Amino acid sequence: MLGKQNGFDTDTITDAGKFTYANLKKYAAVIFLNTTGNVLDDVQQAAFQKYIRSGKGFVGVHAATDTEFDWPWYGQLAGAYFSDHPKVQQAMLQVVEPVNVFTQHLPAQWTKTDEWYNFKWISDKLHVVLTVEESSYTGGKNGAKHPISWYQEFDGGRAFTTALGHTDESYTDPLFLQHLLAGIKYAAGKYKAVN
Repeated sequence: MLGKQNGFDTDTITDAGKFTYANLKKYAAVIFLNTTGNVLDDVQQAAFQKYIRSGKGFVGVHAATDTEFDWPWYGQLAGAYFSDHPKVQQAMLQVVEPVNVFTQHLPAQWTKTDEWYNFKWISDKLHVVLTVEESSYTGGKNGAKHPISWYQEFDGGRAFTTALGHTDESYTDPLFLQHLLAGIKYAAGKYKAVN
């Protein structure tokens, strides 16, 4: 939907056997949309590393941080590893970088219903653009600066990760969709993070 509405081609695969460098190099960015567990074997992992190191991009959405726990390079790319989450509930998001392409369309405080991830590990190299206010919901474990969306340059490429996007309603929410679109365009090299 986002591709069709915004003039870029998209493709989907569920067969990890197609995760080769020859196939990957056709794409400006790869999106892990709610992946979970170990999804790539050693050969596929090597192809993905080569792809990112060639200057390409990665977008991780929600459960992408619940993926490839035994592959530290992927954890660094995604920026965090999932621990657990409370029930789906409403919470308040805080914009950290208001002049950023990922957040400039958002209110300074954004109320949203989602599944709020807690993380067992978070990279210290991230540019966090959104945090979730733990006092606004029950079950947060990452403290006053609980990251929920971030970006970074990593190993020659670009990565954008958002832990938002569990609920079906997210994918009809114009605020979330514009946030995600900015992440895709950044990862694909079409946007600079800050205008």
